[in-house]
Amino acid sequence: MNAMTATARSLPTTIAAAVDLAIVHPLPSSPQNRRRTVGGFSIPQMEVDRFNAFLLQLGRTGTPLQRDQLATAARELCDRNIRSAPGIGPRMRRAAAAALMLADPAWEARAEAAALASLVVGYVHARNDLFPDDLPGFGRLDDAIVIDTAWPRLADEIADYLDYRRVRQIEARLRGCSRNDFGFGRDQWEQAFRAEAALAEHQRQARTRSYLPASIPRFHIH
Repeated sequence: MNAMTATARSLPTTIAAAVDLAIVHPLPSSPQNRRRTVGGFSIPQMEVDRFNAFLLQLGRTGTPLQRDQLATAARELCDRNIRSAPGIGPRMRRAAAAALMLADPAWEARAEAAALASLVVGYVHARNDLFPDDLPGFGRLDDAIVIDTAWPRLADEIADYLDYRRVRQIEARLRGCSRNDFGFGRDQWEQAFRAEAALAEHQRQARTRSYLPASIPRFHIH
């Protein structure tokens, strides 16, 4: 997405664009652009400061978010007059996957990813976050920003965990038992993952090569 200029301030039309507005393309502060309330909800500066401090914990490296940036993004979502804006669902499913990973005793998540996932899940489920979750339209905007901020450092671990769940379910079907009736942890998944990758590579090569010799000498009758 192209960087916004000082004169190009068109509001976003999706939750993804709203998150981009708050994270990637902050609006420059100006007296006419300083918004403090959205739909009757006042955004306390102290809570914005606390939110920025939390984003730093998640690895954010950009400049702190300003109250008018967050208000502008939230107002766009509020003006759409819908309770759950497009794009909220995928982000909340990412948070749900992180919660599943943390709750699964069979999966040994890497320490950094586990700590980061705990912060994200804790924030998403907290009652004292920046925007109350039940606010129509933009109540999950802060959760979306939190998830997007942490996601680059969480994505690989959660992708591994979701594939682990897939392989564990296959193993359970092959054994004819519940997934809880046999030991299957990260080490076993990594072995199965390597075996699957080797099989896929073998099948790929088998489709592109012939079992006949590269050249066959002509048959001559003398």
